[in-house]
Amino acid sequence: MHVPVLHIILPCYNEEEALPITAKRLTELTDDMLAKGLIAPESRIVMVDDGSKDATWSKISEICGADSRFEGIKLAHNAGHMNALWAGMTLSVDRCDALITIDADLQDDVNAMYGFLEEYGKGADVVYGVRSSRKTDTAFKRNTAQLFYRGMRRMGVDLVYNHADYRLLSQRATRALLSVGEVNKFLRGMVPLLGFKSAKVYYERGVRVAGESKYPLKKMLAFAMDGITSFSNKPIRWVLLTGIIFALLGVVMAVYTLASLISGHSVAGWASIMMSIWLIGGVQLIALGIVGEYVGKIYMETKRRPKFILEEHITNA
Repeated sequence: MHVPVLHIILPCYNEEEALPITAKRLTELTDDMLAKGLIAPESRIVMVDDGSKDATWSKISEICGADSRFEGIKLAHNAGHMNALWAGMTLSVDRCDALITIDADLQDDVNAMYGFLEEYGKGADVVYGVRSSRKTDTAFKRNTAQLFYRGMRRMGVDLVYNHADYRLLSQRATRALLSVGEVNKFLRGMVPLLGFKSAKVYYERGVRVAGESKYPLKKMLAFAMDGITSFSNKPIRWVLLTGIIFALLGVVMAVYTLASLISGHSVAGWASIMMSIWLIGGVQLIALGIVGEYVGKIYMETKRRPKFILEEHITNA
């Protein structure tokens, strides 16, 4: 039986408080996996510093110096969560049979990795870590998450419900994913499009081991907008439909205005006209904003800027 070389990739942004705890947990986990013969000794834990402003890189360097199974990747600037994952996968794919991505706060249950490896051994190229419930979330976050998944499904985007970026990818699945040339990356939508055999492992999500959440409401909204505009053109079609509806309403208002003028009650129509102007003006601005999002995506794709810039790589390979 082939024992796989596994790389565990953790994107890190201002995680100096969490990293010592995270490193300890992953050390214990990989020790147990090695003892049980689930992973090869060449397996690594790769921490990607996504341009942190605190002492995250110092902590990573310290951890790597103390244990040769850890590797550190330092990006030259804050490239974003998706690009940090991309950097880790790019630098690991040639040296592993499979990789697992997980956030550095370890809210996702690391013990689910045993299930990941079991499904991988059965032939799955992609294994999704799926939350069994959202009882640890606030009511607001729980409801907005459900709204997001339902909205994406209605737009024709194939997402795994309650799955974030905790997953296992085989080497060939990772290569296929990295071959995608998109600048605007939405991995939760891109991975299902690969089409490889997949499986799901369910787990209970916990609380952060330390530090604060790196996904406030502003980032969550931006993330949702990226997901929608990267995988669906339905919003533009809705803009067209809305334009048609308001054009018809404009005809109705024109008839109403003429009728008011003929009957001698033109002053009474002033409020309706003003409301129409404001309403249609607002719709136009919203429509321009939606179209602008797509134009912006096209603009970024045509620039072909690098997804990340590597500043330093600590490896004991």
